[in-house]
Amino acid sequence: MNNNGIFFFFFLLIMENYSQVSYFILVAYFDTGIFKYLYFLILLCLYVLIIISNVLLIVLICVNRILYEPMYLFLCSLFVNQLYGSTGLFPFLLFQILKDIHTISASFCFLQIAYVYCYAAVECLTLAVMSYDRYLAICYPLHYNTRMTSHKVFLLVALSWLCSFITMIILISLSAPLQLCGNIIHKVYCDNYSIVKLACSDTTVNNIYGLITVVIVIIIPLFFIFYTYMRILKVCFSGSKQTRHKAVSTCTPHLASVINYCFGSRFNMNHVPHILRIFLSVYFITLQPIFNPLVFGLKMSKIRLVCSNVVNQLRVIVFRL
Repeated sequence: MNNNGIFFFFFLLIMENYSQVSYFILVAYFDTGIFKYLYFLILLCLYVLIIISNVLLIVLICVNRILYEPMYLFLCSLFVNQLYGSTGLFPFLLFQILKDIHTISASFCFLQIAYVYCYAAVECLTLAVMSYDRYLAICYPLHYNTRMTSHKVFLLVALSWLCSFITMIILISLSAPLQLCGNIIHKVYCDNYSIVKLACSDTTVNNIYGLITVVIVIIIPLFFIFYTYMRILKVCFSGSKQTRHKAVSTCTPHLASVINYCFGSRFNMNHVPHILRIFLSVYFITLQPIFNPLVFGLKMSKIRLVCSNVVNQLRVIVFRL
């Protein structure tokens, strides 16, 4: 059994001992009749597309030395996170769509929360790190190589994952021991806010920690991204045409990814129609992993060049056969 398997085994064992209820009921699902097979096929196609697109770009970055640059290494971390996050949700959604009774054990519910929240945190922190990289490349081009070293790249990637992992562990350790007065969750998957709302015991610590987590993991990184782009725009308006072209070509896909992430991270959807609410609740973890490979793959010139070379090589091989 590998390290991940050991971690998940002990995680499930601990949650089994902590949880006050044995299972939760997901009431956001509704009877779709024969259309459930269509929805299953659509989700399955999305999941396969996510796997293929993200794995393809990860392999391209890892095997081509031309892409051994900080921006592409950060992209590699982003694509790995998208595989991680989608794997924590898609198989579960596919399984639930075909079921008539939509329940989830308490242990797997908390495990799903760990997957989703860690994914969201890594995504936001990585986007903030990428904005810092673009800021240095455009505002301080002469000092970029000395400021953004390979050691610093590794450190920033490691900190993004480590901070997200620690934040998630503390979150689960605060929520799991709560005394719950119900087991009904009004979503298609488990989330921490729904668990805390079911608690009979005092949740002041949970609420304070949740607020602190949102500020540290989401609000501060987004403000940092906003700040770096204000500085980038200032340099672009006062710089040369070449500087503006570089900024547009490298920053546009990143900015599009940030906007897409913010749109998919809406929390207050009480007045949204039921079907749209379900779609928005899973948007950031179902469409973001598809959106990013497409926008970065199509807009980043070096990735396009590598893809073009691979296609040409395949054509030569096929022609020879």
